[in-house]
Amino acid sequence: MITVASVFFAVFFALIMRSLQLGSYDYMYKTAIESYSGYLQVQQKEWWDNKTVDNTFRYTDTLEKKLLQDPNVAGTVPRFESFALAAFGSNTKGVMVMGIDPEKENMLSQVADKKVQYRITPGAVTKISQDTTLPEKTRKIAEKFENHSFTSSSRLLNDLALDPEKDSELLPKLASYTSFENGDIHTGEPGAWIGDRLSQYLELSIGDTLVLMGQGYHGTTAAGKYEVKGIIRQPAPDIDNKVVYLPVDIAQQLYNAPGMLTSVALHLEQTEDEDIRETTERLAGNIPENTRMVSWKEMNEVMIQQMEADNISGMFMIGILYLVIAFGIFGTVLMMTTERRREFGVLVAIGMQKKKLASVITYEMMLIGLMGLVIGSMVCIPIIVYGVHHPIIFKGELALMMEQYDFEPKLVFEPVNTYFLWQAFVVGLMVLISLANPLRKILGMKVVNALRA
Repeated sequence: MITVASVFFAVFFALIMRSLQLGSYDYMYKTAIESYSGYLQVQQKEWWDNKTVDNTFRYTDTLEKKLLQDPNVAGTVPRFESFALAAFGSNTKGVMVMGIDPEKENMLSQVADKKVQYRITPGAVTKISQDTTLPEKTRKIAEKFENHSFTSSSRLLNDLALDPEKDSELLPKLASYTSFENGDIHTGEPGAWIGDRLSQYLELSIGDTLVLMGQGYHGTTAAGKYEVKGIIRQPAPDIDNKVVYLPVDIAQQLYNAPGMLTSVALHLEQTEDEDIRETTERLAGNIPENTRMVSWKEMNEVMIQQMEADNISGMFMIGILYLVIAFGIFGTVLMMTTERRREFGVLVAIGMQKKKLASVITYEMMLIGLMGLVIGSMVCIPIIVYGVHHPIIFKGELALMMEQYDFEPKLVFEPVNTYFLWQAFVVGLMVLISLANPLRKILGMKVVNALRA
């Protein structure tokens, strides 16, 4: 039972840790891909290495039809991307200008769903702290979330230490204190959406005028003034800190590049690596000579390297866990072998072959390892399945602390897949290594000495 428990805890903790680790990676990848790059883009050949508006290409209806003919392409998302100096009053900051088609962009990155719906202003903090019908903990936490923005009511309730299912009746009251008016941008109409963190840095609000200055097509001057129509909160902090969205035709006017694009993101039906590779091969011959297909891995190379380094460190930690458990298993097997030495001697003395006795011990250890593995997996599977559908969302001060370190306050589980098989392999390997000592003792046993034990 001690050995079974050792295997059980090794499997349990390793599977939970690995599921959380892999799930977090997938969530970060998805956030980065859907917030910015998409899974596959058509770009001018030199644009990714030298992001200037001179490295653009002309987007025609013919090219769009060719792209949409591919069975894996559900839609095209045109973009005109560049950089500019943004200013409001005496505040300035370098920003990333994204010219988008609002309707098509929402198909890929759901940007309209990221509009700020609630913001805890200093006035809202005062009202919440004076409202005695709200829980005391909520009133205290509200002060720490001053000037914090939310894109959904569930996130607002979570961060104020309320349960969205139990405390939903408090939402109308909180909404009356924190409701945020937001607007839309439309093709052909000058107007801008800006990132939430950027709006707070520049001290911008809805209706204010944002000034953009930069370099346009072929060295021309790019300058314009745009009314802030809405504020977007992106889950990726580095994007939220610097992004300005303009309608794509307005961005082309700003940079004096009518009809030109820096990229076309493709909304794909299937996003597995093999599907992306096949789609790239099919489309490679249907795009202009000065363009190329770029996958999300190439566009997020630095992030992938960081994730791989973290993955190695995570595997190293799991390896240490297994090493500790392996010594525990070896210790119990060694104790079991020592205590049964006289029993083994009696069995061999009455005619049992040593090889037969060794095989019995092997079956015993395999059964012990299998029991620990099966029980550990059976306990883990419901937890992981539940975690996949109900991610761990941190609340209150812990959520605020994670956001301050540019982490999404959320832990996601990876569904059950091949990483389960690796745990079975490692456990089997540990059991086989632990078998070495008892098998050596049995095969080299001297019956007379064993009977005297």
